[in-house]
Amino acid sequence: MAGRTHGLKPDPTRGISPTRGFSPTRGFNSTSPAEKAVRYVLLLLVLLLTVGPFLWELSTSLKGPGEDIFTRSPSFLPHQPTLGNYAEVARTVPVWTYAANSLVVAVITVGGNVVGATLAGFALARLRFRGARLVLGLFLATLVLPGEVTIVSQYVTIRSLGLADTLLGVALPGAIGMLNVLLMRTAFRAVPGELDDAAIVDGATVRQRLLHIGLPNVRGMLSVIVIFAFIGAWDDFLWPLIVLTDPDKYTLTVGIQYLNGTFSANPRLIAAGTMIAFLPIVLVFAALQRFFFRGVEEGAIKG
Repeated sequence: MAGRTHGLKPDPTRGISPTRGFSPTRGFNSTSPAEKAVRYVLLLLVLLLTVGPFLWELSTSLKGPGEDIFTRSPSFLPHQPTLGNYAEVARTVPVWTYAANSLVVAVITVGGNVVGATLAGFALARLRFRGARLVLGLFLATLVLPGEVTIVSQYVTIRSLGLADTLLGVALPGAIGMLNVLLMRTAFRAVPGELDDAAIVDGATVRQRLLHIGLPNVRGMLSVIVIFAFIGAWDDFLWPLIVLTDPDKYTLTVGIQYLNGTFSANPRLIAAGTMIAFLPIVLVFAALQRFFFRGVEEGAIKG
């Protein structure tokens, strides 16, 4: 009997019960109610940690002068809601002038990163030239150093160029971010090389390959760079504080510090000024959010 069954192949399904370890009514991707509850609790915790301070700052900016915000049990909802704190901010400091200065710096920074990072990323990803790996290594090396290490040399360079106490001097060091160059390089490398080869056979120039093949497939990553560059330029405080000396040229993050007096400070005005500075970031992200999430998943090429 053993010799007769020696050549038979074993049945892989034999001895396995269809109800052990797998339920036909429950797929591999389904989750139990307990797992869903844990996920929602974690999401609510993350939401509380990220959005909670913003909502509390918004609530403080809307509280009237009669409300005590230093009580042991402060209320989240204002009992005397008012927009007078925002008007008082505009009367205390030239907030719109500061906002215009910040907008100029942000536009220069975003424009420089869009053009510079795109060209540099395309060159590193698609063009073959001597020393390409060395250039890539230098880009990676600059990411190791924190910004505080090079801030003195940056200021000496800006001052030698005659750009001290100018908005251009504030925007110039951040006009091309090394991280943005690497992000664009990664996005361009995700484009299939066969498209470039076919374009070269058809006689397309480098400029035509960039405009008609590269850019249409990296618009998502480009929107990510726009958002990051705008937030970095708009929220920067240390570098404008070092470069600028004329109060009329202060950016918004530097100018709203005047709301914090030497001997007294009104937290309601400070919260209102913070919300004024935060609002443009929300508007930019809301306008580009669908491209932002597409850029995070960049790599798929439309057929």
